[in-house]
Amino acid sequence: MNKILIVEDEVPISNLIKENLNDAGYLCFCAFDGMQAADMVERERYDLVLLDIMLPEIDGYELLEYIKPLGIPVIFLTAKGDVHDKVKGLKSGAEDYITKPFEIVELLARVETVLRRYGKTQRYVTLFDITVDTLSRTVKKGADPVALTAKEYDLLLLFAQNRNIALYRDFLYERVWGETYLGASRTVDLHVQRMRKKLGLEHKIVPVYKVGYRLEA
Repeated sequence: MNKILIVEDEVPISNLIKENLNDAGYLCFCAFDGMQAADMVERERYDLVLLDIMLPEIDGYELLEYIKPLGIPVIFLTAKGDVHDKVKGLKSGAEDYITKPFEIVELLARVETVLRRYGKTQRYVTLFDITVDTLSRTVKKGADPVALTAKEYDLLLLFAQNRNIALYRDFLYERVWGETYLGASRTVDLHVQRMRKKLGLEHKIVPVYKVGYRLEA
C-alpha cells in the first residue's frame, strides 16, 4: 500500500483529501505545518508528498528543497494559481502542480500518474471479494478468474480508485477510450453493464442521474 504524506494547514481540506485517498486504497498521513512535515519525512519513508505552498513555520518551496534529496516525488497542491507560480513550482522540482479548488477525480488521476512514473503503483487492488492484479491485468472474484475485456478492466480499475465518487460518462470515456466524448454514444453504459454483471456488482456500481456512475463501497 502506497504511503502518502499530505502537508496542508487547512484541516477540512486535509481531511477531505485523506478520506478520498484512503477510499482509493492509499495509506495517508497528515502534517499541518512545514516543520512537522520535515520531521515526518525524516522519520518515515513516503511514496509521495502532497504539498501546500503557504504553510506555517516552513513554506512549501523551502520544504521541497529538504525533500528532494530523499527522492520522494512531490505534487504541489495550492491556491496559488498564477502561471508564474506554476512555473516556479515545476522548475523547483515538483512533479506536478494542482490549483485549488480541484476535483477529487483529477487529484486521484495525477497521484496515480506520478506514482506510476516512479514505479510505485500498488500491484494488487481489492474491492469486496474482487482482486485486481495491475501488473498482469487479471481479475479474480474470490479464487475464480474473471475474463474481462481490456475496456472492462480499465473501467473496473477506475471505479476501484474512485470509490463513492460520481464519475461522469465523459470522464470514463476519455480515460478509458482516450477520445473526446460526444454525448450520444451508449458505449460506456454497455461496457459498465457487462462488467457489473460479470463481477456481480449490479447493486454496487449504481447509475447517477444525468451524470454517470458511482461505486458504493
